[in-house]
Amino acid sequence: MLILIANLGSTSFKCKLFDMSKGQVVLASASADRIGQGKSAWAIEVGADKASGSAELAGHAAAIDLLLMQIVQRGVIKSLDDIDAVGFKAVHGGPISGAVVVDEEVIATMQRFADVAPAHNPPYIAAMRALAEKLPGVPQVAAFETAFHQTIPLSRQAYAIPHEWTEKLGIRRYGFHGASHRYIATRMAQIAPDCERIINCHLGGSSSLCAIRDGKSMATSMGLSAQSGLPQANRVGDFEIFALLKLQAAGITTDEALRTLGKESGLLGISGVSADMRDIEAAAAQGNQRAKLAIDVLVESIRHYLGAYLVVLGGADAICFTGGIGQNSKLIRAAVLDDLAWAGIVIDDAKNQAAKGNAETRIDAEVSKAQIWVLPTNEELIVARQTVAVLQEQPV
Repeated sequence: MLILIANLGSTSFKCKLFDMSKGQVVLASASADRIGQGKSAWAIEVGADKASGSAELAGHAAAIDLLLMQIVQRGVIKSLDDIDAVGFKAVHGGPISGAVVVDEEVIATMQRFADVAPAHNPPYIAAMRALAEKLPGVPQVAAFETAFHQTIPLSRQAYAIPHEWTEKLGIRRYGFHGASHRYIATRMAQIAPDCERIINCHLGGSSSLCAIRDGKSMATSMGLSAQSGLPQANRVGDFEIFALLKLQAAGITTDEALRTLGKESGLLGISGVSADMRDIEAAAAQGNQRAKLAIDVLVESIRHYLGAYLVVLGGADAICFTGGIGQNSKLIRAAVLDDLAWAGIVIDDAKNQAAKGNAETRIDAEVSKAQIWVLPTNEELIVARQTVAVLQEQPV
């Protein structure tokens, strides 16, 4: 079964074509960025063969056309008819959770929650419609990132708001990065089966922590939206809602404030340098104090949730780092785990420095009671597995 997995951002489109009948192998990976912003860069990888270029891509539909054409032209498949299904790493479906076949009800529900997932739901809806036209009759499955967190107790899902807001409007903590946290839970069960209590740190352009017990999510740092929890690359993270009153008094409209909090805040807003941790670390090393502050704020926030989840789980058997920052920033890993011997968590500095972001590596010291892992995540594989499972249970 050939499954095309789509992963979208507001100005990006990435896809992987999996052959799920032959060892769940990736036949091709392709991506396009800066969609709708003039010249877009695209790239495709088929085994050891790599190619890239640029093109004017007015929207996600144009990006989809280009990348699918590249996959066919390079002989990965004979025609688009060879694709058996499309799976989406969808973000927010509100009351719809798990992996489900995409229909008009699913799309309508995603549209209802687009206000709290403005960077994700609209492009996913556009891509679902575009791919339905490009691949008519091919089933689509939306694997929502919120699904992994359905095992979180209600006491950690509910906000302290009037109950009818929760019941009627769906305002509660949902949590995201479900595919990544699920992959780490699944992978740790294979490589470290004795580790029942895991705290996974998915750190990248978008970041969250998850407390996992026996492979199930017990708590996570994001809430109603992906704007919450840790400071994100350019999104605010946790924020005092009544600060909006101060902003309004300063002449800043609610719409302007929300746009700024969602696009010009987070690490970018603090540092004034970049939304990319690599740039921020370089600036901090050169003495830029705002860049250093951005690092410190992120580290303190990670440690805040890490401490909370040690309480939730009653300790930790393993701490895992994944995502672009988690896998590659030696500085962040060391700072997050500094002085935690009291919790049985001790990092080995030499192992941490030697760790490669694309390899599964243990970096705990011999005296550490908890294992510490750097683990590359594989969200697309999880979505591919979910897509196959849905289609086997509910043929379309």
